[in-house]
Amino acid sequence: MPTKRSIEDIILQKDGRNIGALRPHLPASFVTEAAQLILEHPGKAIITTGFHILTASAPETDGPPGAVAIGIGLEELAYQVVHVTDKFSIKALKSIAPESQKIIEFPILGHRESAEFAFQVIQDEAPTVLISTERCGLTTDGTYRNFRGRDISEFNAKIDHLFDLHPASVGIGDGGNEIGMGNLYKVIPNYDKLPKNPCVTTVGKLIIASVSNWGSYGLVAGLSLLAGKNLLPSVNEEKEWVEKLVQAGAVEGMSGEKKPWVDGFPPDENAVCLRDLYALLRESNL
Repeated sequence: MPTKRSIEDIILQKDGRNIGALRPHLPASFVTEAAQLILEHPGKAIITTGFHILTASAPETDGPPGAVAIGIGLEELAYQVVHVTDKFSIKALKSIAPESQKIIEFPILGHRESAEFAFQVIQDEAPTVLISTERCGLTTDGTYRNFRGRDISEFNAKIDHLFDLHPASVGIGDGGNEIGMGNLYKVIPNYDKLPKNPCVTTVGKLIIASVSNWGSYGLVAGLSLLAGKNLLPSVNEEKEWVEKLVQAGAVEGMSGEKKPWVDGFPPDENAVCLRDLYALLRESNL
């Protein structure tokens, strides 16, 4: 009889960037542990996303759908939800975020001013938990770099400073350069395809996935199992989100093209993760 696949197995399938090489450095049930951390801190979640694609001068389709899926799932669990992004991604995020979810634009400033702004956000919003998905994070030299190692600092607000101020946090990434990958920054350079200068911003719990959206859906599935109710978006909902993002100016991250793909996956292939997560929840009668 075949072994039942875990959430971690599902979100790490079709791994084209070798992110799965980091799996031995994380707990076996790293998604469940992240979901547990969130549920241990009920109240208000700040969620951040938005990754600028330099070649297209546009945000990418990976990130916002996952952030919105997490936000909607948490609202079902009685959380308040606030999104934080910068001017380069706010239009795209607004195109799919529910009106019930506030969006804060984090300005692109120097480190001191960014730290002050982050402190004010924490004071004003009083979040109980922070979540980042597909958000470029600081490297050791104080810059922000894309997967090809190019400096994108001028297109990236220093939202990392929020995570320096809060103990309860989750990070989701698929490349090694996202907020949260600081948990593994010493080992990431040892693996082929992964960055030699990874993000150093740490989080309480890290989720790795072949696509950050998939990691986000995995987190929602983990929350679903713990809460006893299916909180996942439908395949059609996600497809519509990606289409709306492209209409709002977002691009597919690998090619920089304005098409409703995510990280090199056309719609049908991209839907595999959600379909598999639905199957897993059905096995648990959800």
